[in-house]
Amino acid sequence: MINSGDTTFILISAAMVLLMTPGLAFFYAGMVRHKNVLGTILQSFIMISVISFEWVYIGYTMSFGPDVGGLIGDFSMLGLAGVTSAPSETYATTIPHLVFMIYQCMFAVITPALITGAFAERMRFGPFLIFSLIWTILVYNPVCHWVWGGGWLAERGVLDFAGGLVVHLTSGAAAAAAVLVLGPRKGLGRDKFMPHSLPMTLLGTGLLWFGWFGFNAGSALAANGVAATAFVATHLAGMAGMAMWVGLEWKLYNQPTTLGAASGAIAGLATVTPAAGFISPHAAIIIGLIAGLCCFTAVTYKNKIGWDDSLDVVGIHGLGGVIGTLCLGIFASKAINPGGADGLLAGNASFLATQIFAILVVGTYAFVVSFILLKILNVCCGGLRLNSDDETVGLDQAAHSENAYNM
Repeated sequence: MINSGDTTFILISAAMVLLMTPGLAFFYAGMVRHKNVLGTILQSFIMISVISFEWVYIGYTMSFGPDVGGLIGDFSMLGLAGVTSAPSETYATTIPHLVFMIYQCMFAVITPALITGAFAERMRFGPFLIFSLIWTILVYNPVCHWVWGGGWLAERGVLDFAGGLVVHLTSGAAAAAAVLVLGPRKGLGRDKFMPHSLPMTLLGTGLLWFGWFGFNAGSALAANGVAATAFVATHLAGMAGMAMWVGLEWKLYNQPTTLGAASGAIAGLATVTPAAGFISPHAAIIIGLIAGLCCFTAVTYKNKIGWDDSLDVVGIHGLGGVIGTLCLGIFASKAINPGGADGLLAGNASFLATQIFAILVVGTYAFVVSFILLKILNVCCGGLRLNSDDETVGLDQAAHSENAYNM
């Protein structure tokens, strides 16, 4: 039967997850140069429209339709056929099926938006839209079904509470492919690429942190103890990631920064995502500290080798998804969530092996498909990148005939 408390909780959570996409837009836009602000924001905002269309007509049934061979959902719910205000017998028995559908829609929306940080300031808008739509169909929907829709990875015992594999690893792997295919921004290594508005990035961080409570706690799909566990874990990992990143900057460079605080918080939040509903508060703090250390190291190393992942999608979201999925295999406990599994510290090494297998499968699949898709579009769409002159002018004028600041 429908429970009004659970329904209200998931509706609010869905709205919070939607807010994360504008939050991501501000987070990214603050870190680019002023000539690319609106183009960067639009790359996130437009996903709300493009992917919602896709989700209604094909994405939801591919992801959560009745299983076909463990690989994909069937097409019985095309255009939301049969998705009504009655509960879903399969996924959420205390909330309307429509509520479950729209909650999952918000996850689908933000995932391709995350990828945009990797190719910020240099990808043409038309090919970007085509890539995002096809990528969601070929990568996000199948992986979502494998892990959350009763597919073959779920059958093997793989767990992902709120998107370490489905959201962060897929987007991180796609970001790595995009960096390789598009190449570095014009002037990398010669010009300084300074964030134009760190207050905007901090505003985005705050919106993302707030929305992440809906992202993780809402994944319990009920207002219950598991949601409380995930809520607390989310906050503690975020604050621990921030503390570690700022502490490392202070120790190594004697200069703690606001950008470091924002990056560390997002690293902790992303990394705890797959584990949030299965771990203790102390484990969440440890995961956040590990995330701050590892993601800080990855971003620092990237800068040394000239890897132009513009806004650190691979180093924060991709690596965070990997670390969080591994930590779930270590810290998970059935004493905390009987619906989960015991991890390595509870004497179950096989579960950690299962999580490692899932990382290899999802990471490889997402990278290979993304790389091939980008290569094909680069030929078929007349190039993915802005031409040299347009890149110099910036996305805002060259692609959209607008200026963020008229001074």
